[in-house]
Amino acid sequence: MSKIKKATPIQAKVLSKLSKKTFVIPHGHSAPKKDIESYLKNNFNEKQLRQELKCSENEYYLIYHQKKIAGFSKIIFNSQNENIATENITELSRLYLLEEFYDLGLGKKLFDFNISLAKKNNQLGVWLAVWTENKRAISFYKKMGFKKVGHSNYKISETHSNPNYIFYLEI
Repeated sequence: MSKIKKATPIQAKVLSKLSKKTFVIPHGHSAPKKDIESYLKNNFNEKQLRQELKCSENEYYLIYHQKKIAGFSKIIFNSQNENIATENITELSRLYLLEEFYDLGLGKKLFDFNISLAKKNNQLGVWLAVWTENKRAISFYKKMGFKKVGHSNYKISETHSNPNYIFYLEI
């Protein structure tokens, strides 16, 4: 049995630990170790996430499986992208699962939940950035109907960026 709940600032510490663990699985080898460690420290610390959780434009959701936190998502409504001319679109900024919960259909469930939220908020599409080497995620998003519409560079550190695809799904 799985359940999805909106995350609150009280859960910043839990989200910090979860973010670090789930980011390292697909991205831990994408840059030098010191750059990854710095990225995790700067972007997934408890204070930073508490601020993001307090900001009304960010919506974080936790997915639970058998009463254990399995992963999370972050969406931002009305977030434009230079590769997409359409207005009223949502950025699916994060969608991560702990490795032990892969292949249980939880990623699709969390994805469908976010698409439903976007539709309820009168959004016309959803976009995301995905690292070009993250084959598992690329395959998943293509299966969900996303199309590649552009490229970007995702800054991991002052000296390292990862090439990303920009994917878009009209809803």
